[in-house]
Amino acid sequence: MTDRFAAGTEMMNVADALARLEAKLSPAVEAEDVRLHDALGRILAEDVVSAVNVPPHDNSAVDGWAFRRADLPADGRLPVVGRVAAGHPLDGPLPRGGAVRIFTGAPMPAGADTVAMQEDCKDLGEAVVLPTRLAEGDNARAAGEDISRGSVVLHAGTRLRPQELGVAAATGRSSLRAYKPLKAAVFSTGDEIRDPGTDLPPGCIYDTNRFTASGLLRALGAEVTDLGILPDRFETIKAALAEAAETHQLILTSGGVSVGDEDHVKPAVLALGSLDFWRLAIKPGRPVALGEVAGTPFVGLPGNPVAVMVTFMLIARPMVLRLMGAAQTALPRYPVEAGFAFRHKPGRREYLRARLAHMNGRLVAAKFPSDGSGVLTSMTWSDGLVDIPEARGDIAPGEMVDFLSYADMMR
Repeated sequence: MTDRFAAGTEMMNVADALARLEAKLSPAVEAEDVRLHDALGRILAEDVVSAVNVPPHDNSAVDGWAFRRADLPADGRLPVVGRVAAGHPLDGPLPRGGAVRIFTGAPMPAGADTVAMQEDCKDLGEAVVLPTRLAEGDNARAAGEDISRGSVVLHAGTRLRPQELGVAAATGRSSLRAYKPLKAAVFSTGDEIRDPGTDLPPGCIYDTNRFTASGLLRALGAEVTDLGILPDRFETIKAALAEAAETHQLILTSGGVSVGDEDHVKPAVLALGSLDFWRLAIKPGRPVALGEVAGTPFVGLPGNPVAVMVTFMLIARPMVLRLMGAAQTALPRYPVEAGFAFRHKPGRREYLRARLAHMNGRLVAAKFPSDGSGVLTSMTWSDGLVDIPEARGDIAPGEMVDFLSYADMMR
């Protein structure tokens, strides 16, 4: 079996890891026609080409009077020869030397090229006095000013937000060709793991990573199957993996893939497919396991709860988006001012949990006091991560650093 995730034994930087994912992964889901009302959060499977101009006709940008600029006399007085409202065009072209009462969005009469705002006009009933300072075309919007017929308004691979749905509707589309949601299976392993709400015997802990990982997947639009907690038994884990691979396009877990006597996930995956460890040169985060279970992509995140979120943000998120058909997976970076000092040893990329605040017109990042990978409350305290590249040295207060937002992680 060809291993699409195979990597060497050297420490891998994040840029190389993302490039490998970009090159190796393609959409794992089929496309379908989706009603516009149901398309929010989906990823487009085709370019959307407009069949119409938007707006479809020249129209007024304001309430006022429409006229032909060349007809305006020195005193600005023109007879009012008609009235135009949205959805009610003038019957015929604008007579020479006349003006029509017009309202915002109403179609410009043929021959009219300028609109005077009603606040700047003197309404005399059968005539109107218009300002003479206007230039031809003022307050008039041209047909196709926003969208021209035949242009691509939305590109394949775009995740649909409310504004994309509005653009599609403006072109007359009632449905879109979009990828189906990715079906992902999530489970935890360990005889010491317990579900919240149950008794906690001595030596046991409540499961957190399964809920965090499931929430992150759902926020990206995936359909998640919670396989619960699997006991530390090879045959049970192998059977669950095989069953999940038949009906899902991704299997995700955290922990349980090292070489201990009770770590049965690794041999179970290898019995059904392939598994590689990517030794990422990052902190926090240990090796990320990627592989395939009977052809279904598998990702094993670290066991520490903070490392789960960080490695999901950096590796699992772009992986999921690629499998869902997204064209762009990079996280936006925001330059902010460091409100802290930090000693950094070059050679490993570090991600610091940080909270942003406005200080005297500047956006300043405050660092969480602890760097422990088990302090999950640091992720609720912080807004995102400050990214310290491999080659950068110590950080002094006031220096500029890159910030990755948790809000962007979930879209």
